[in-house]
Amino acid sequence: MSDTPLHFKTVAELSSLLANGSLTSVALTEAVITRTLAVEDRVQAFNSHDRESALNQAKASDARRAAGRSLGPLDGIPIGLKDVIAVRDQPLTASSKILANFVSPYDATVTTRLRDAGMVFWGRLNMDEFAMGSSTENSATRITANPHDLTRIPGGSSGGSAAALAAGQLPATLGSDTGGSIRQPAALCGVVGLKPTYGRISRYGLIAYASSLDQIGPFGRTVEDVAMLLQAIAGADDRDSTSFDAPVPDYRAALSAPRERPWRIGIPKEYFGAGLDPEVATAVQNAIAHYRSLGAEIREISLPHTEYALAAYYIIATAEASSNLARFDGVRYGHRSREAETLLDIYFKSRAEGFGSEVKLRIILGTYVLSSGYYDAYYGRAQKVRTLIRQDFTRAFGEVDVILTPTAPTPAFKRGEKSADPLAMYLADIYTIGVNLAGLPAISMPCGFTTAGLPIGLQLIGRPFAEADLLAAAHAYDHANDWSKHTPNL
Repeated sequence: MSDTPLHFKTVAELSSLLANGSLTSVALTEAVITRTLAVEDRVQAFNSHDRESALNQAKASDARRAAGRSLGPLDGIPIGLKDVIAVRDQPLTASSKILANFVSPYDATVTTRLRDAGMVFWGRLNMDEFAMGSSTENSATRITANPHDLTRIPGGSSGGSAAALAAGQLPATLGSDTGGSIRQPAALCGVVGLKPTYGRISRYGLIAYASSLDQIGPFGRTVEDVAMLLQAIAGADDRDSTSFDAPVPDYRAALSAPRERPWRIGIPKEYFGAGLDPEVATAVQNAIAHYRSLGAEIREISLPHTEYALAAYYIIATAEASSNLARFDGVRYGHRSREAETLLDIYFKSRAEGFGSEVKLRIILGTYVLSSGYYDAYYGRAQKVRTLIRQDFTRAFGEVDVILTPTAPTPAFKRGEKSADPLAMYLADIYTIGVNLAGLPAISMPCGFTTAGLPIGLQLIGRPFAEADLLAAAHAYDHANDWSKHTPNL
C-alpha cells in the first residue's frame, strides 16, 4: 500500500486493495470510523451514525469475498448519505426539527442499489434544512465546517457530504442537487461532485424540495470514483415516474475510450464577468489552457438568458417547495406541537416550531407566487424563462461537446458572512442553477487553490444523458493533475 492513509485513498484504490486481499472491509470500516471520531468534533459533518451496523455490513462483505461471492468493485467500501435520502431503520431528518425523531421504514432506490453493490453505510450527513441553502448554516442540528479552513463554510446544501469526504471521514458520499447543491460544496471542499441528467437516477426515497429540479448524485475524490458510483445507482425505476429508461453505459470504461476527434469545449462569456473572484478566474483559465494543450478546440459561446436564471430558479423552486412541504403538518408523522389544542393549532404550531427561518421564507415566497393573481405574473413567466434557458444550452451543444465554467464565483466564505444578505447567499449558486433548470448533467472537480489554501472548482456541463462523454472530458483534466491529493491538515 502507498503512504496515503486509508481514509484518504480513492474508491478505485480501495477497490483494488480489497480485491487482491491486502485489505479487509472490516479494517477499512474501522479506519473510517476512527477517523470520523477523531475529527468530527471540528468538522461536524454527521447528523448520526451507527457503528455496530457498519461493522456488521463490513463483516458480511468480507464473508462474501472469502466465499468467492463478491458483489463487485464497490463491495465493502463505506459510503455516507445526505440526510435527505432514506435508509431503512436509520434516522431521516433533512436536518430539520420537524423530522427530528423520524426513522425511515424503507430504503430509497439508490440505497437499495448501493446495498446490492455491497457498500457499507456509515452515517447520515448534515445539510441545509430540507436542502434549502448554500452554506450548511441552515441546519437545525449543527453547522458543518470546511475541512480546509474550519472558520469557513463547506458550501451547501450537501455540505456534510462534501466535508466528510474532504476530511477523510468517508471515501465516498451521496448528495442531492437542486440548484448546485452537489457541485458548489464539491468545489468549496476540493472534491469531485456530479449532478446527473434529470431522470438518470431515481428520486424515490429522496425527500423532495423542488421535484422538477432535484437530482441525487455522487461525490468522490476523483472523476474515476464518481464514475464507479454512478454506475451503481443509475438507471430507470418504476417507482419514480420521472426516471428515464435510457441505456446505462460502462462509465469507468468510457473514461479512457479513444475519441474520433478532439474535444470541442464551449466557454460561455456570461460566466466570466463581474463578481468572479480573480484567483478563481486564473485557476479556470489555467484549466482551459490545459485542455488546449491536449488538442481541444476552445470556442467562446453565449448563453444569453443566463442573467434571468437566478430569478426563475427561486420562483420555480420555492413554488414547488411550498407544495412539497405541505405534507409536514404534524398529523401523520414528524413533530407535533405539545401546545396544540385544536386541529388548526396542530398545523400552525407544529410547522412554526418545526421549520427553520429559511424554510419558512421559501414556503411563504412559493405560496405567494402560486397565489391567485400572481401565478401568471411570476410562476408562468419563470417557466417560460426556463424554456429559453434550455434552448440556449441546446443551441450551444450544436457547436460544442461540453461547456466549461467556474463552479462557484468565490472560494469558501467565512461563517456568518452572508447570513444577513439572502441575495448574496443565493448568488453563490449563480453558475450552477441554469444546469438544473435545463435538466443537464454537470460535474465539478478541483482545479487549484487560492493563496490562502482554499479549493477552487471547475465545472463541465454536458448534453442530456451523455454522462459518459462528460466524465471522459472531466477525467482528461482530473487524472493529469494531483489536486485530489491535496488533503486538509486536521
